[in-house]
Amino acid sequence: MNKIQQVVSDRIRPALQGHGGDMTITSFSNGILKFKFTGMCSNCPSAWITTEELVKNEILSNVPEVKDVQMEFAVSDELIDMAKKLLNHET
Repeated sequence: MNKIQQVVSDRIRPALQGHGGDMTITSFSNGILKFKFTGMCSNCPSAWITTEELVKNEILSNVPEVKDVQMEFAVSDELIDMAKKLLNHET
């Protein structure tokens, strides 16, 4: 897991943060790494492209024990908080 974290820190996170986003690794089991995007990346329509071209390629190229990389779909905490604020303001 340390090598995965290193690749994320050195190769992936700077690109994501340059767009106001980030990522969190949610699990690594049986060679499958699961993650979710956070910040601006969590709701980005290009998330699939980012997953394939950046996250998946970097991890698979640099960490041989990872066999697949999968993005988890969930509503981000930031989006839920924003929705609550909007709803409270409108009522």
